[in-house]
Amino acid sequence: MVIAPEMKDVLKAARFLVGRIRKTPVEKSYSLSDMAGSEVFLKWENQQLCGSFKIRGALNKMYSLTSLERGRGVITASSGNHAQGVAMAASLLGVRAVICVPGSCPETKREAILSRGSGLVDLRVIGRFYDEAEAEAKAVAERDGLVYVSAYEDHHIVSGQGTLGLEFLMEVPDLDLLIVPISGGGLISGVATAARALRPGIEVIGVHASANPSWKVAWENGAVMPVAENDTYADALSGAASGILFPLVRKIVSGLSDVSEREIAKAIVFLHSNHHQVVEGAGSIGVAALMARRIVTSGRKTGIVISGGNISDRTILKAYKEAGDFK
Repeated sequence: MVIAPEMKDVLKAARFLVGRIRKTPVEKSYSLSDMAGSEVFLKWENQQLCGSFKIRGALNKMYSLTSLERGRGVITASSGNHAQGVAMAASLLGVRAVICVPGSCPETKREAILSRGSGLVDLRVIGRFYDEAEAEAKAVAERDGLVYVSAYEDHHIVSGQGTLGLEFLMEVPDLDLLIVPISGGGLISGVATAARALRPGIEVIGVHASANPSWKVAWENGAVMPVAENDTYADALSGAASGILFPLVRKIVSGLSDVSEREIAKAIVFLHSNHHQVVEGAGSIGVAALMARRIVTSGRKTGIVISGGNISDRTILKAYKEAGDFK
């Protein structure tokens, strides 16, 4: 079971990660500020090592393993970004890693996983969506005695992701609102823990794709329930909400919002054409919610986590086409 991190755990992770990851830039978006009616700041985790925030938790977790655990080898499930962090850590530590990804994992991410693994990674494509890959990874871990490294339901993972919130609030300490992508719940749990410790009155809103309503259904019903999901630009946000993290998220997150595929496409295009940044669907989702006016931002200094940039040229071109009349 995940032990909910405290600020001291995030600080410990931050100290460990110094020199191992990038301190990604924070930038005020003048165009989004005009739309929002308040100052809007973006944290560019698409510029992070491995192209996403996931390296924070992955390194923090992998380096916490004992020598016996490293000797057994690890296995994980990932929609693509967490896997790159695990693969990089496996290469640095000389640890064998089995990585299960769903069929929805883009080819660009699969290639990056193998490249970063330096021959130590056994990549397996399982099913169509994340939950199928996760179920297989857990079964193989049990059968073969491998150490299962969760992408989100892990104390070291959540603490590592919390360092993003720490950096953001150290850069812009008077944020009133923080908009964060939500999938399993590891990122938003860590970020909200750090942000609320530094600024107790801050509101944290999670954003997900309408194509995967797991968090919306859980929020409305007070418990995680089975839902059907569909393909989405935000492939990194596939999979069910975490039943383990759900109580923590309900306690420290103010609310949720969801966005359509066309709204995500418009955000990908906006960030590419206005900020000259390559951002994947999951990383664009907070901007999509702001542009679609899903979240009240007027008069509130707002921060948006741009969580990753692992997107193919083909998908960017598809987004431009789907955005249609976007200007």
